[in-house]
Amino acid sequence: MNLSENHLEELRQAMEILENPGIVAKITNAIGQPLEKALEFLPKNVHEKIGTITEAALIKAADTAIFTMKDTPNARPSNWWHKFGVAASGAVGGFFGLPALAIELPVSTTIMLRSVIDIARSEGESIADPDVKLACLEVFALGGKSESDDASESGYFAARIALAQTMAEAARQFTTKTVADEGASVIVKLISKVAARFSVQVSEKVTAQAVPAIGAAGGAIVNTLFIDHFQAMAKGHFTVRRLEKIYGKETVRMTYEEMLRK
Repeated sequence: MNLSENHLEELRQAMEILENPGIVAKITNAIGQPLEKALEFLPKNVHEKIGTITEAALIKAADTAIFTMKDTPNARPSNWWHKFGVAASGAVGGFFGLPALAIELPVSTTIMLRSVIDIARSEGESIADPDVKLACLEVFALGGKSESDDASESGYFAARIALAQTMAEAARQFTTKTVADEGASVIVKLISKVAARFSVQVSEKVTAQAVPAIGAAGGAIVNTLFIDHFQAMAKGHFTVRRLEKIYGKETVRMTYEEMLRK
């Protein structure tokens, strides 16, 4: 089955978002400081600390956001309210720097996850479905690579394939348990895989907020760009999922990949 003209255009827009997810350039333009070199000079123990904090933040966000949002498909997403909340937490991060990350990141990640869920609902998804809940977490793996990735693992569908088996196992285990429950070990495994990719972008955010004299205002700007990035990823991701339900996963993927080659 071929996609209609309207759906082809929606898929093209989603592809342009999902295959061009870089956030470094946007942050660089906003703060007027290049981040690439600064990222290289971050001490290894800082990267490890960020990874640990990121995983803990995702677990807390999943417990807080996924289990409290109401299932109202097709509701209009409150993107600006979520941006305001993340900007406020970013102001704290910009003022106190890396020492505040363990406090600021769980707050901003929870707000961002609620925003992702909001966008999923606006695309007709039911967050009562365990698969949808996990797909919301999956968004944080988009646009970031883990250190073990090679060139063949970049790209939207490659990221989904890399998580597919763990996603399927986690969906079977996902009941009314919270993520921190002992019985949710596969879900924690999934979060660990997502965190490996998400932490790359958290490192970029932290580096920007660590720029001397950036202050609270700069931290708010960086966090606003950060949530804007993941809101875009969520819109692209759930657009693809909506079209997959209409035309089938294989048809959408083949059409997407054909667009990429043009």
